[in-house]
Amino acid sequence: MGSIMSCCSSEKVDEGVVVAPGNTTWRMFTYKELHTATNGFSDDNKLGEGGFGSVYWGKTSDGLEIAVKKLKAMTVKAEMEFAVEVEVLGRVKHKNLLGLRGYCVGTDQRLIVYDYKPNLSVLSHLHGQFGGDVQLDWKKRMKIAIGSAEGILYLHHEVTPHIIHRDIKASNVLLDSDFEPLVADFGFAKLIPEGVSHMTTRVKGTLGYLAPEYAMWGKVSESCDVYSFGILLLELVTGRKPIEKLPGGVKRTITEWTEPLIADGRFKELVDPKLRGHFEENQLKQSIYVAALCVQSEPEKRPNMMQVVGMLKGYDTRGNLMKTRMDSVKYKEELMALDQTSDDDFEESCGVFGTMVGTKMQDPYSRYGNKKITKHIISQFPSPFNPPLNSDLLAVRPPIDESKSPSFSDGFSSIHDDPIIRLRHLTHHRVPCIVPSPPVFFVSPSSPARGGVRPSKFSTFRNRALRCSNL
Repeated sequence: MGSIMSCCSSEKVDEGVVVAPGNTTWRMFTYKELHTATNGFSDDNKLGEGGFGSVYWGKTSDGLEIAVKKLKAMTVKAEMEFAVEVEVLGRVKHKNLLGLRGYCVGTDQRLIVYDYKPNLSVLSHLHGQFGGDVQLDWKKRMKIAIGSAEGILYLHHEVTPHIIHRDIKASNVLLDSDFEPLVADFGFAKLIPEGVSHMTTRVKGTLGYLAPEYAMWGKVSESCDVYSFGILLLELVTGRKPIEKLPGGVKRTITEWTEPLIADGRFKELVDPKLRGHFEENQLKQSIYVAALCVQSEPEKRPNMMQVVGMLKGYDTRGNLMKTRMDSVKYKEELMALDQTSDDDFEESCGVFGTMVGTKMQDPYSRYGNKKITKHIISQFPSPFNPPLNSDLLAVRPPIDESKSPSFSDGFSSIHDDPIIRLRHLTHHRVPCIVPSPPVFFVSPSSPARGGVRPSKFSTFRNRALRCSNL
């Protein structure tokens, strides 16, 4: 990338074409071009906003409609996501994957340019600005399901190395003028070397779509995308959000709502009321059973995407399909804490075009008033342990046999129900082992750690002490 580092800051209009990895011809935009195309990145042109930055609609001087993703700040995290997305998009080409139109790279700017899709995203039609319309009839929903599955299949089985998307969701499935789906946003994608079945990595993705083994342990494989697709398929059929907030602040996942209806065979009650009964019953049953297989809590029980596509098209019926019962994870408070939104700020997480409002967690210490709670913990995490950098919340469940740890819950009875501790400082001093039995959730520090220790070195603190306090 060194040869193109000055394109954004240059006032000179370039030739507009650059040959990128994979012999893909991309356009190298100047910052001035994109600034003009988006009317100065006007709020009137804004399509969506999230933790990474904003997406704007624009029109180039030659009449091309574009969507421009402008990163909010050039943090290490943003730089990595930009590099990953460009790297992945240089390797893939499929009718159901959103390709790259071009990019702009400067000393303090990173922008990615896509072709604008007039029908925005699946999220826009199910829960967003088009949510009140019935543009997504049953036929279109099945087209979207199959097309999205084929795009993911391509990533998993037809590219070398295989690619795990890690953020399959409604806002990342865009729709062209014919409602053909395009899986988008590869900033979290992971390339899996040949012969490797899974990897342990930092948790990325969106609450409600995360596979349980990935959310809790960071264990990522193609099966994680299968789980996320299963949630998306349920979303398409039911019109419901992955997580709904009920009266009293109780949260319910789409799998918790669908599970009893599937068990009782009440399939028609699962269908989005906006369809007003217009659906194909056999397709409905097939789709629900496929979704139930995809969201099995054990990854070994899930099908691969080749099987998913075959089942959705009716080629692969799998003998046990009609007997499948949903065995999905229940996202209780421990997984709710994996929400990517800030503990202090409301942020919207969005795909390339659509927005999704994040849910802010209640302060677990609010019921204690101003009482300061300070605890010392010996971190006994699995090795290797790689928590996400710059994430707002991290869930850690130490793999320890509670029956063999008499001091497992010592000193935590007063906050046993709300095991959320704000991480403020790191120290090398050893203290007595005190580990709470429920998962521990750490909020990433708002200021640099003492002693020159960077958060990126957090994984080296195995069997070291963490000084945590509610400040």
